[in-house]
Amino acid sequence: MKISSPAEIFSIADDSSFNHLALEIFRFQATECKLYREYLNLLGVDPGRVSSVFSIPFMPISFFRDHTVMTGDGPAEIIFQSSGTTGVRQSSHHVKVLSLYDRSLEEGFRLFYGDPSGYAITGLLPSYLERKGSSLIYMVNRLMQLSGSDAGGFFIDDHSALFHAVERAREAGLQVLMIGVTYALLDLAEKYPRDLSDVIIMETGGMKGRRREMIREEVHDIIMNAFGVSTVHSEYGMTELLSQAWSAGQGLFSTPPWMKVLIRDSHDPMSRTAEAGAAGGISVIDLANLWSCSFIDTADLGRIHPGGKFEVQGRFDAADIRGCNLLVS
Repeated sequence: MKISSPAEIFSIADDSSFNHLALEIFRFQATECKLYREYLNLLGVDPGRVSSVFSIPFMPISFFRDHTVMTGDGPAEIIFQSSGTTGVRQSSHHVKVLSLYDRSLEEGFRLFYGDPSGYAITGLLPSYLERKGSSLIYMVNRLMQLSGSDAGGFFIDDHSALFHAVERAREAGLQVLMIGVTYALLDLAEKYPRDLSDVIIMETGGMKGRRREMIREEVHDIIMNAFGVSTVHSEYGMTELLSQAWSAGQGLFSTPPWMKVLIRDSHDPMSRTAEAGAAGGISVIDLANLWSCSFIDTADLGRIHPGGKFEVQGRFDAADIRGCNLLVS
């Protein structure tokens, strides 16, 4: 069975090459990922008869909570764990080749934001810093390393140090990228409003039970009014994926060429489309997930926009307890 190389994954140029490689990776994982192979068998799917990315069965994201999802043999270099909620088991992503994550992050960031060396990166991610195994902390720390600047850093409750870091970055002529979990950015906006109009503020979602749930427009309005920014950027990623989608505003996300979002019918989970206007469950193809599973049905709801962009509109009700029961044992 042919194994796709990172060079193939990160040199995709168009839909045709994406679809061709996605089918190759599907057949590879259908054979070499024991869990995925069993899932396909239970669905009665013959991988050799799947000829379109729209016909590929996607793995429910809950499998990362209930099972070890790995393709091939060998140990994981790192295990990322989701934050989860109280009383709910965490998802774990056994990352066999960490360099795939690093390359996907770096090339994706460069594609949308340019060279990381032009940035001072600050992280406002308190709940994530308080636990181990966060892919978000790894991501932001990796971007800090790539930036090469000591003007940034992680901050929990020392907001004066955060604003001092912003000033240092300004003096050094660096663009400040402030990445924060939603509730922490809202706390900052309410307690310390000021002019940060020259800062890129990026929210990563998540109230983590710290604040009431709010729609995206309300969150962004509060942040924009408090800091004088014209837009709020966002990052769409998760423990179970090695790639990220990025938004420069209005909650519209773009994916790098090796990642694609499809929409599945909420009433027919095997029906998927990439047509603009389609709304339903978000399914993600992430070819960087070469050594786990590249085809994931998330618990998120969304809509496709023209040009392949997408928005996240919420989550399925009781997403933590839904999902496929084929492998419940």
